[in-house]
Amino acid sequence: MWFGMAIEIWVVIGLMVLVVMLLMSTFAKLYRKAGPHEALIVYGVGGTRVVKGHGTIVFPMVQICRGLSLELMSFDVAPQQDLYTKQGVAVTVEAVAQIKVKSDIESILTASEQFLTKTDQEREGLIRLVMEGHLRGIIGQLTVEEIVKQPEMVADRMRSTCADDMNKMGLEVISFTIKEVRDKNEYITNMGKPDVARIKRDADVATAEADRDTAIKRALAQRESAVAKAQADQERVLAETLSLAKQAEAQRDLEVKKAQFLEVTKRQQAQADKAYDIQTNIMQQQVIAEQVKVQQVEKEQQVKVQEAEINRREKELIATVLKQAEIERQRIETLAMAEKQRLISEADGHAASIRAQGEAEAEIIFKKGEAEAKAMNVKAEAYQEYNQAAVIDKLFTSMPEIVKALASPLANVDKITIVSTGNGDAAGMNKITGDLMKMAAQVPALFETLSGMSMGELLSKVRTIGDKAGKPDVLPPSAGNGS
Repeated sequence: MWFGMAIEIWVVIGLMVLVVMLLMSTFAKLYRKAGPHEALIVYGVGGTRVVKGHGTIVFPMVQICRGLSLELMSFDVAPQQDLYTKQGVAVTVEAVAQIKVKSDIESILTASEQFLTKTDQEREGLIRLVMEGHLRGIIGQLTVEEIVKQPEMVADRMRSTCADDMNKMGLEVISFTIKEVRDKNEYITNMGKPDVARIKRDADVATAEADRDTAIKRALAQRESAVAKAQADQERVLAETLSLAKQAEAQRDLEVKKAQFLEVTKRQQAQADKAYDIQTNIMQQQVIAEQVKVQQVEKEQQVKVQEAEINRREKELIATVLKQAEIERQRIETLAMAEKQRLISEADGHAASIRAQGEAEAEIIFKKGEAEAKAMNVKAEAYQEYNQAAVIDKLFTSMPEIVKALASPLANVDKITIVSTGNGDAAGMNKITGDLMKMAAQVPALFETLSGMSMGELLSKVRTIGDKAGKPDVLPPSAGNGS
């Protein structure tokens, strides 16, 4: 039961769809659309109406719909017979006309009354006859020159003249253009000859004038170019001169600035060097002053040590050396005073620190000399007791010290290179030892030089002194201690 009902429903739906499709097909056949290039003229039941730019339903048997083209129609207007101008000259004119149905409803209805049942050729034939008639009338009012030289004026007259007749047919002239105008008597050809001759003459004159103007302008241009070149050369030379002057001024300013900078630099360097020297001198003076103080303290300590030693030796030699020591003391005091005066004189020319150092050294030397003089007094007293054997013993015991002092410079030599020439025993190491022996042999002469008397006199005086003293031939306590 349900299956049968479903089939009936589907059948009903199918029939409805079929009916709708049939209705749509029928409606499509009845519906007519007008394109932008045409207008539909519908007449019959309801009268005549124009459909343009949209569609409409046309009922069959009661209404009829025809299309009227609104497109532009272009055709030639070329009368077969000759057209006579105002001058009576027969000419042949060919033109092109652009005509179309006007877009308003009234003009479309008017055009449909005139051309709806006619073909395109019949419609163009009717329009061409009207255009040729108007063209003949316009050509008869104009000269050949006006037709040839003013074709736009002919076209304007054609549009204005044909406007009334075209409006009566629902048409309008879009454009009218003359393609060609010719005649059989070569009027148009001869008409142009005077103009051609004049144009040719004018062209020759213009060419000559142009050549003349060109030559004049070329000469002027060359003169201006030469003047401009000369001015440019002058300006270039002037510019180069100014540039060289500027460069020289800049170089001069640079040299001046360099010299000023160098002067300032040297001045500052000199000031810095002077300040450094001053500071160095100040520091050196301070260092020297400190050294003087240190040396003064050291020498004071040495003096104290020497004084202690002098006291000891004074006690040791108090009864041994007197007269000779007194003479030696006076000599040493004289030398000490002279040395003191010399040091004081030298110290006066130096700074305060150097003067203090000199005075301290002089004082120390003086004290030292004084101490040695006192010691020599003791020695002099002891020497009065010396006899010949004691003097000889003292002389020979001191000789090694003297020889040692003479040979002391050799102790400072690290290396001795001996170059021998092979001249016997006097070369090589023997030369050095021989020289040392000669130096030792000169010791007695040294004693004679220092004492101012020969060894014989010295020994004779010692013998005399010994005889006066009446003392036995013995060594002083110091000699005995030394032995």
